Amino acid sequence: MAIDWPAVHREALDILVQYLQIDTSNPPGNEKPAARFLGAICEAEGIPVEYIETAPNREVLVARLRGDGSKRPIMLCNHTDVVPVEEQYWSVPAFAGLVQDGRVYGRGAVDMKGCGVMQLMALLLLKREGVPLKRDVVFCAVPDEEAGSDYGMAWLCEHRPDIVDVEYELSEGAGGTTRFGRQETRLFSVATNEKDICWLKLTAVGRPGHGSVPHEDNSAVYLVRALQRLVDWERPLVFTPDTEAYLDRLAEAGLMPPRSDRKAVEERIRRSPELLAMFQNTLNLTMLQAGIKANVIPARSEAVIDCRLLPGQSKRDWIRQVRERIGDERVSVELLSPDHGEPAAVPWDTELFRTITSVVKEAMEDAVVVPGMTIGGTDNRFLRERGIPAYGFIPCLLSPEERRGFHGNDEFLTVENLNLGCELMYEIVRRMVS
Repeated sequence: MAIDWPAVHREALDILVQYLQIDTSNPPGNEKPAARFLGAICEAEGIPVEYIETAPNREVLVARLRGDGSKRPIMLCNHTDVVPVEEQYWSVPAFAGLVQDGRVYGRGAVDMKGCGVMQLMALLLLKREGVPLKRDVVFCAVPDEEAGSDYGMAWLCEHRPDIVDVEYELSEGAGGTTRFGRQETRLFSVATNEKDICWLKLTAVGRPGHGSVPHEDNSAVYLVRALQRLVDWERPLVFTPDTEAYLDRLAEAGLMPPRSDRKAVEERIRRSPELLAMFQNTLNLTMLQAGIKANVIPARSEAVIDCRLLPGQSKRDWIRQVRERIGDERVSVELLSPDHGEPAAVPWDTELFRTITSVVKEAMEDAVVVPGMTIGGTDNRFLRERGIPAYGFIPCLLSPEERRGFHGNDEFLTVENLNLGCELMYEIVRRMVS
């Protein structure tokens, strides 16, 4: 019997609305209610679940459908935490799961509770349809992705390696878009690699004094000068085998000049911030703190810069470059983010990549599918370190407005994209396991 997709769409929307109403802002996280919410849905379907506590009120949910063992498992991984909200800048409630004008609003709608629901529906449908499974299907919802994963996937890999003993994994990190540069398209990127998180803390120390007296030992001034030197820092583009394959496929689809025309390619890359981030170590000033009173010159000033390093670039070497660029011993530079090692690349010429490509192309004949690189950090990196092809792929066509919702205000996912994602995710997983 054919799947009643309109009924599935309604169910998925209802689940997502309820899921978005669970505030899992990290910090502090408190993801246990989200794990229990998703777990209860699985339990109601007769799917075995396990709740793994990694810290107080923080749990990993693992739900598993057993296969016949003729192929190794596939993991559907998603994170239950979301980044905090500055509610005064939202025009809708951030945790109401509001459905309005064909959109589902809420923190986590695109990052990544919406995709988590797509994965959940794939699991439920496999069970309901009685699909004979050659692989185990492991649905894994983890906490703490937005703060470094120490209480999520990193913890799981260290303490429960049996859970991550899989052949393939699907999570966030890339997906479909309706626009590439100024061109309308249906472009699907499957992330097989990602940049490394490298948060740096800059500290300047000077001599405090009265704000009314001329002063040449002001820590805030030292810090501002250092930050300006970093902002003005022009660096060359770096091409890797992954990004070269990405460019070649875009060129075949007429979306980029051929790689042989290096000047034209570089001009296109530098015009797009998202493209540029794939070919360069990036840095952004995200936090700034100095002073205790309007008339007191600060003795100490601090800033945090969010750096993302290309695969193969070492944190130690990058910190050395940053110090050299600043050129001021009064400004110290230290690593602030967890150091889990450098991201490892995994192959993209695999059964899973080919399955994604065939499903997407059958659904949309004009779609372009390319291997890509995540410019942010995801939980995929921990599985790639173990040699597992862990791919970032949200199977829907996000508009530029939806893409701005990642860590932005008024985050939303269209109902149309939720529906598309549920259908594509199910078919990809079904073909991989049956």
